[in-house]
Amino acid sequence: MNQNVTQKLIESHLISGQMNVGDEILLKVDQTLTQDATGTLVLLEFEALGLPHIKTEVSVQYVDHNLLQEDHKNGDDHLFLRSACQKFGLWYSRPGNGVSHPLHMERFGIPGKTLLGSDSHTSAAGALGMLGIGAGGLDVAMAMAGEPFHLRMPQIFGIRLTGRLPDWVSAKDIILEMLRRHRVSGGVGIIFEYYGPGLETLSAMDRHVIANMGAEMGATSTVFPSDEIVRGFMKSQHREKEWKRLEADEGAMYDREEEIDLSTLEPLIACPSSPDNVVLVRDVAGKKIYQSYIGSSANPGLRDFAMAALIVDQKTIHPEVSFDINPTTRQILENLVSEGYMGKLLRSGARFHQTGCNGCIGMGQAPATGRISLRTVPRNFPGRSGTREDQVYLCSPETAAASALTGMITDPRTLEFPYPVFHEPKSFELNEQMMEAPLLDHSTIALVKGPNIKALPIMDPLPDVLEGPILLKADNNVSTDEILPAGARVLPFRSNIPELSRFAFSRIDPHYATRAETYGRKASFVVGGENYGQGSSREHAALAPRYLGLCAVLALSFARIHRQNLINFGILPLVFKNPADREKIKVEDLLQFSHLREQLKKREPIEGIHMGNGGSFLFLHRMTDRQIKIIEVGGLINLVRDHFYSL
Repeated sequence: MNQNVTQKLIESHLISGQMNVGDEILLKVDQTLTQDATGTLVLLEFEALGLPHIKTEVSVQYVDHNLLQEDHKNGDDHLFLRSACQKFGLWYSRPGNGVSHPLHMERFGIPGKTLLGSDSHTSAAGALGMLGIGAGGLDVAMAMAGEPFHLRMPQIFGIRLTGRLPDWVSAKDIILEMLRRHRVSGGVGIIFEYYGPGLETLSAMDRHVIANMGAEMGATSTVFPSDEIVRGFMKSQHREKEWKRLEADEGAMYDREEEIDLSTLEPLIACPSSPDNVVLVRDVAGKKIYQSYIGSSANPGLRDFAMAALIVDQKTIHPEVSFDINPTTRQILENLVSEGYMGKLLRSGARFHQTGCNGCIGMGQAPATGRISLRTVPRNFPGRSGTREDQVYLCSPETAAASALTGMITDPRTLEFPYPVFHEPKSFELNEQMMEAPLLDHSTIALVKGPNIKALPIMDPLPDVLEGPILLKADNNVSTDEILPAGARVLPFRSNIPELSRFAFSRIDPHYATRAETYGRKASFVVGGENYGQGSSREHAALAPRYLGLCAVLALSFARIHRQNLINFGILPLVFKNPADREKIKVEDLLQFSHLREQLKKREPIEGIHMGNGGSFLFLHRMTDRQIKIIEVGGLINLVRDHFYSL
């Protein structure tokens, strides 16, 4: 059978199950990636498993989110993470070394390998011909322990690229076109695989841009072939010996197929406040802007910064614009200096920030109230920037740089000079000094735990009867940013669940946590809409509400990662059998679920009784036997710790 790249990757790592769409499969995990906003909890979970050392080929802990050290909390977390890496055998990327995804691509990415990461943008690894999947931290901790990753076999959606991008159009416009076509939930249960003659015109970092933001469609992953372009990238990183060719067989088939003629694309932009609110730049041109921001894991390559530098070279940024440059890795920053691009940006009036996620995750660089911010970041969910009523637009470096010059949203094709030419260096100045290798002797290492690092809350098993109020009702496409925000105020509490829980659902209902505490943190429910829990992989968006008593989420559909995170912490993800029933439930209504264990085992629809009027609602759970077992015992940690089930 002629296979596509995704099928080859899955088959070579398949431990059990059949590659039939919808069937559960178990995959061997070669590498793991954690970042500090999620990694502290992952390593606490790994500690709770009681294992002395990781069992993966490579596991790397990056410090790229919690970089603002306003007090002791972030610094304490960094010390804990470093000590845990030394104790358990992980690589440690020090604060200021850069963003996890491009760093992993530079130093550890290998075609044909699998990568599981506690960050939704782990899919970026697909740029090198890897299978990169974002997951909740507990799933990553289990992979570090040598356990397989459980997944329902996705559809494989082939995207054939033809033609060549016109001047002033780049890789960001390709993924924005995909979001325009398929929206933020259009990739749920799907792996996108790109192929075709148009690939020859896209660099490895161009492919990273596309693979990274595949997460914004809810995709399980995004895959590219490992071809001569990838070989050239790995050669530039002095790692050509680790390259291998991995391409689709001639005549390979896909579950679904689509074509993009690159030559027909125009500059695109995602308007507030969703990555799929995509229009032509020329349709919104002329709107006054406050900020233009270049960087993040979504546009991390040297080319993205160099192109901006060439556009603003010997010019001055508009006096009312903050032109923020956020280099993604220390290595990229050094190459910007050596190639002369940093000087061009500085002279234009750019503001440089330390290498890391920074403004993308709301960790500084927040825009002014009521003003437009153009950003090359992957997400523009409401308030994610750090400004509550923000107006964030997502665009390419070309559009961001052009608009920084004019002070308004500008179609870069209207600039009165030719499209700059960027030549990728054959070889990069490497920087490996801030990447600490695992210790050979870790027997004497003790974990360093500051006062902000608290033990994981104990989760009770599922009772046979659940009764409680609806504490919140949310709309469609609620993101994990809205369930549990990030930013400088919240992120430092990622290792302190009691404190963190005070921010649960605060962007939807600032009084949610107070009401849950007043209710005694007893059993309660939340009602959602379509695609509940999209966005970031942060398992804190399940764990913090669970600490406050959340026992079930009643929704129309769920995003993949968040659904599994709910299950991992013992929260029932229930889907309305009759979608119209959602409108019959209001905040503060009391619901009761009886005979839960029996209904779960029999795979019957689960009945919820309205305690006020006696009405009933039916829900589907669609869980596997393994997931049911996790729910019954109160979460995955309980399952492993108590040896109830052999993984």
